[in-house]
Amino acid sequence: MKKPLSTVYISLILAMLFWSFTFVAFKFANESFRPISIVFFRLIIAIVLLFGFAKLMKRLQPVRKGDFKWLILLAFFEPFLYFLGESFGLTFISSTLASVIVSTIPLFVPIAAYIFYRERITALNLAGLFVSFAGVILVIFNNNDAGPVSIKGILLMFFAVLSTIGYTMMVKKLAGTYNPITITAWQSLIGMFFFLPLFLLFDLPGLHLGEASSVSIWSLVFLGVFGSSFAFILFTIGIREIGATRSNVFTNLIPVFVAILSFFLLGEAMPLLKIGGISLVLAGLFMAQAGNFTKRNNRIRLWNSRRPPVI
Repeated sequence: MKKPLSTVYISLILAMLFWSFTFVAFKFANESFRPISIVFFRLIIAIVLLFGFAKLMKRLQPVRKGDFKWLILLAFFEPFLYFLGESFGLTFISSTLASVIVSTIPLFVPIAAYIFYRERITALNLAGLFVSFAGVILVIFNNNDAGPVSIKGILLMFFAVLSTIGYTMMVKKLAGTYNPITITAWQSLIGMFFFLPLFLLFDLPGLHLGEASSVSIWSLVFLGVFGSSFAFILFTIGIREIGATRSNVFTNLIPVFVAILSFFLLGEAMPLLKIGGISLVLAGLFMAQAGNFTKRNNRIRLWNSRRPPVI
């Protein structure tokens, strides 16, 4: 049964809001933990939460033997490759710049979605992608705290972007068979085993949990609960309901949320040009989703045309 579009859009907006907070939370966690440790611990938190909740609510579906290869490939793309790129990339560049690089995902996903699934995109959808991205550029160019620019950090973040494209294609393949909780739970468990050798080899010998600050520990909890659990579940719902291309357009909201959070929490300026950029992002999102409203209205008109006349 299809979910109402309003529910899908709220799910995607919440996912982007949670991921926006993770860029800041990572910086706090990185004060006490190295990148691999951060990913490893956030995955353990996610595993306990997801499997515990799924078992309690009887939402954990059995996985067919033939589908494990797709789940392994899913976890290889994300969290493994993506978090390697993101976590190490964030050690070289600012959260703001990293969020903007992530917002380029919608420009590449339509190509992959068409190649692998023949997922159609209209001219209006495509125009919406570029209008929204133009707004992102205005937001970042008006940021007063862009931070240092490192070619290594930028390349690592683009590596994360490419990994997300592979992840999105795998989610689309699995979402028709399994519910979002099942997919996210197995994704986290398999991803944890990918990171385990790296954690044991590089981070465990120098790990001192007793010296970690409370801020870093709570940041880890946030990353595990919201960044690695709820956000992925909500994003999977979007891909299942409206497709990979239109769901990924919502990633353009991440730098917008970062800018708004910086205004309210850090007191950063909100000039008119930045407000204009945010408006462009929202306008582009509406254009990119317009096809969904058109199809829905057509279905309603078709249904009404088949109803017997009221006498």
